[in-house]
Amino acid sequence: MLRVEADGPVLRVTMNRPEVRNAFGDVQIAALSEVFSNVPEGTRVVVLAGEGRAFCAGGDLEWMRRSFDYNEEENYQDALNLANLFQAIARCPAVVIARVQGAAFGGGSGLVAAADYAVAAEGTKFSFSEIRLGLVPGTISLLVMDKIGHGNARALFATGEVFDAKRALQIGLVHAVCAEDDLDQQVEARIKMVLSAGPKAVSGAKLLPLDPPTSPEDAARRLARVRAGEEAREGVAAFLEKRKASFVVDR
Repeated sequence: MLRVEADGPVLRVTMNRPEVRNAFGDVQIAALSEVFSNVPEGTRVVVLAGEGRAFCAGGDLEWMRRSFDYNEEENYQDALNLANLFQAIARCPAVVIARVQGAAFGGGSGLVAAADYAVAAEGTKFSFSEIRLGLVPGTISLLVMDKIGHGNARALFATGEVFDAKRALQIGLVHAVCAEDDLDQQVEARIKMVLSAGPKAVSGAKLLPLDPPTSPEDAARRLARVRAGEEAREGVAAFLEKRKASFVVDR
């Protein structure tokens, strides 16, 4: 169902239901939420992947079928669990890199949007396909609109259009596209970037777009607080002394 492997400061989380293209239901949502809400101390990168030919096909149809028997409040609680998963991924203190191949439909595209950085294989297909089931992309909409903008979201939400990795790159849903055989190499290159930087600085920087400063004074205070910390002093000193900072992890 879910494979979680620690690799030093890197945590590899793999959705492991290839027989249903890694579609998720309430059990998988709870498991993913648990992982992303309780990332082990010292983890600096989480790689989110899907086993097999597809990254994630979205919601499991059996899970959705069970919702027919729910009243509105029960549906709300079920949907809130999913919304909280996307927020847990987006606000994870470690950098989340999505390794995407094959297809990312519906909630699968939501997982991509929730990640900080997404690398997709050429030929990967994306779609906000909820409307084909008479649904709306409600729980993923905030993070998706943040990534691709309101104009692209309006068009793609309303049509359920299937689009390729090249367009996903153009609109900002993913950040790099490569041959599928090169996916791991591309992911590893981004891991090295993160591990060469200050972990506290990275964690703070990735959350800035989600919680932006409210004024110039707020922005200045945030920088001042970081500048006064040991990590910043070590980073600047290492740069001036032309040595490697103590927080750098070589791979």
